[in-house]
Amino acid sequence: MSTQKHFAEKLMQIKALQVNLQNPYTWASGWRSPVYCDNRKVLSYPYVRDFVKSELANMILEHFPEANVVAGVATAGIAHGVMAADLLKLPFIYVRAKPKEHGMGNQVEGVLEPGSKVVVIEDLISTGKSSLQVVDVLRDLGAEVVGMCGLFTYGFPVADEAFKKANVPLYTISNYTALMEVAEEQKLVAPEQQAILEQWRIDPANWHN
Repeated sequence: MSTQKHFAEKLMQIKALQVNLQNPYTWASGWRSPVYCDNRKVLSYPYVRDFVKSELANMILEHFPEANVVAGVATAGIAHGVMAADLLKLPFIYVRAKPKEHGMGNQVEGVLEPGSKVVVIEDLISTGKSSLQVVDVLRDLGAEVVGMCGLFTYGFPVADEAFKKANVPLYTISNYTALMEVAEEQKLVAPEQQAILEQWRIDPANWHN
């Protein structure tokens, strides 16, 4: 079994990944979705947490060996980023969605030297908008963002295009395609439902069921 399918299976076992065509979930964006992914649940399962830590560290070593700083996207990417940075013995920082409204007004917490080669850690990639805003913040501060690693991506065309345009290589432990393969193998979705789920992935903003 591939790593992507293996992790998708783990996420389903701990109910971090759920598929529900009968009662679709509503995201903060207003999109209706038959799939819900909550990677924060990983933190409550030590063995799954160890798997994620190891996979993220290996991913960084393989694809971004030049990285000398790990940056987590607040808040969901912080814990996973800290664990990977700790394993690699690299400095860690995290980036808020917007600057603090009190104190120093920081948007980036930790020490970031200009010219640092940064790999960003995100938990979940949907449209990619919030993830790439973090990249912009880091670049504005003089960092070189070498790429991004995440736990799961839906693989939306809009996200693929956004990362390509921003010139940010993206690697994730698992993805929507692997999830669908596992769901089909475990008889969690019927063949006709597979088609509906693929339609949603291609155009989630206009999907109705």
